[in-house]
Amino acid sequence: MVRKIKAKLVLRLRAEGLSLRQIEAHGVSQHSVIKVERAAAREDLTWAIAAEMSDGEVYERLFPDTGARESVYVQPDWTVVHKELARVGVTLKLLHAEYLDRCQNSGAAGMGYDRFCKNYAHFVRTLGVSSRVGHKAGQTIEVDWSGPTMQLINPVTGETAKVYLFVACLPFSRYAFVEPALDMRQDTWLEAHVSMFAWFGGSTPRIVPDNLKTGVLKHPREGEVVLNDAYRELAAHYSAAVIPGRPRKPKDKPSVENTVWSTATWVIAALRNRQFATLAELRAAIYEQMAAFNREPFQKRQGSRLSVFEAEEQPRLRPLPVVAYEISRWSYGRRVGRDGHVVWEKNHYSVPYMHVGNVVDLRVTSSMLEVFLGGDRLSSHLLAPIGAVNEYRTHDSDLPDGPRYQQWDPGRVRGWAARIGEHTTTVIDLVFESVPIAEQGLNPALAVLRLTQRYSNARVERACEIALASRVRSPRYAHLRPILESRQDELGSRSPRFAPSAENTPPAGYVRGADYYGGAGK
Repeated sequence: MVRKIKAKLVLRLRAEGLSLRQIEAHGVSQHSVIKVERAAAREDLTWAIAAEMSDGEVYERLFPDTGARESVYVQPDWTVVHKELARVGVTLKLLHAEYLDRCQNSGAAGMGYDRFCKNYAHFVRTLGVSSRVGHKAGQTIEVDWSGPTMQLINPVTGETAKVYLFVACLPFSRYAFVEPALDMRQDTWLEAHVSMFAWFGGSTPRIVPDNLKTGVLKHPREGEVVLNDAYRELAAHYSAAVIPGRPRKPKDKPSVENTVWSTATWVIAALRNRQFATLAELRAAIYEQMAAFNREPFQKRQGSRLSVFEAEEQPRLRPLPVVAYEISRWSYGRRVGRDGHVVWEKNHYSVPYMHVGNVVDLRVTSSMLEVFLGGDRLSSHLLAPIGAVNEYRTHDSDLPDGPRYQQWDPGRVRGWAARIGEHTTTVIDLVFESVPIAEQGLNPALAVLRLTQRYSNARVERACEIALASRVRSPRYAHLRPILESRQDELGSRSPRFAPSAENTPPAGYVRGADYYGGAGK
């Protein structure tokens, strides 16, 4: 490349009376000054005339065709090359191969790949546009949390709450999105992504976040990246893959890093004199500012973020799923109980009976609970309402036939009691009669019947008979267990606590009457 002499500068300095040595201090050699003076004398060009001309025009008049060389290679249409590079999968290597094919068919000379790339780079610098080598339209979304924050102010109490800003950017068009949030927890992170996809009106194959724990659990130097399950699930719902940037390498996502600082001006600084009481009010103001930010013309390229997005990138975004994404939580290592149910927040949900005793994982949304074993879903249930306790959600298909797995109710309890004996049935009936709601008697009635798991049916039946003969109106587990533990049912003895009625009690002794002590015979 020929280095051009600053001809116009030389003419101005000479007109001001500077010497060759003084002009040399301005970065122009004495040899170049002499060359300019000779050319100016030849072309009869004075400073008075050159002052109205541009630097390029002065140089072209003094040194016409200097350094101008016509290339022997066919020049491609660089505007078409630049446009084609925006398409997914198109590279300079592919375009150069197609260019060589056209040159070969026409019999013209084609430039090599290295010169092809350098000429494209020169075209990009000349037009002041962004190179398409690093970014493809509709391929990537970069996301991050903004360092600078905002705040909400309670108009009544004056209390303030910190507001964090979620920032997203499409690197190709630099089209940006900002979402305010009251915290940076996992659910908030996922909700911000849902709002982001709605703002863009589509999704991309790649999501590039930072290595925050709400998204990435482990990013080793070697081996696979371990993602948070909920974040991975969200990405899969939108047909995307999460490819986090390397730790402590912000240049892996430069577009969103630059957007973070742009939002500091367009959002935080622009709204610094306004007070917001609610998050919805602040969100509306931020969306308005971001719409203006995306409409702002570029400084070094034609158009704006919005115009490039609508013309070139939005048509290449993947369509959003028909079913809206529902945020979920995962709970790991839950064991299936012997009754074929797994417990979540004090409520019970059935699992297929063959998995009793297995350790399963639960996926919980705002309305559903799903049970997984590895990657297989075993069952799903509507989530019990908030505040519900000890509620059972059971699918008949999860449980096998047989009374052991049937739902407990008064009829089933009485049937068990009838198989033990008449007195046991009477005790169970008295239990249910003593409570206002039948379900309240299930637990005490089952406690009585489960005594047969430790003692024989005959002993429990005899204990019930003894308890019924006492003054206790409704015998329960607390009355029957002492009888069985002390073996009163086997010895035939009576506990003072359960003394029989007076008419069945034999006389404890004999008392002599008055006739014996002072009787008539004495």
